[in-house]
Amino acid sequence: QVQLVESGGGLVQAGGSLRLSCAASGRAFTIFTIDVMGWYRQAPGKQRELVANISRAGSTNYEDSVKGRFTISRDNVKNTVYLQMNSLKAEDTAVYYCNAVRSGSYYWGQGTQVTVSS
Repeated sequence: QVQLVESGGGLVQAGGSLRLSCAASGRAFTIFTIDVMGWYRQAPGKQRELVANISRAGSTNYEDSVKGRFTISRDNVKNTVYLQMNSLKAEDTAVYYCNAVRSGSYYWGQGTQVTVSS
């Protein structure tokens, strides 16, 4: 079992920055047992979509609209994944969810609200 706890959401003006954190934990857990960790978001009335993910080897993948603005990274000592979000736009407003995939099982955090005012 993997527990994911997000933090760092909030209200920011367009053009501003936020950093989301996702701390992973579990029984006899290390981040190296996770195949992929990532961030998804869901805006009102829309489907949940992948924002960015990072593999155990460190390979990253980004949704087209966030390329060049968002950066995903991981701290293997703290078992934490981060999402640095710069040049935020109103359309980035959504609930952001941390996700982990391990041996074919998906785990989700509770979500954190990001609101960008224009």
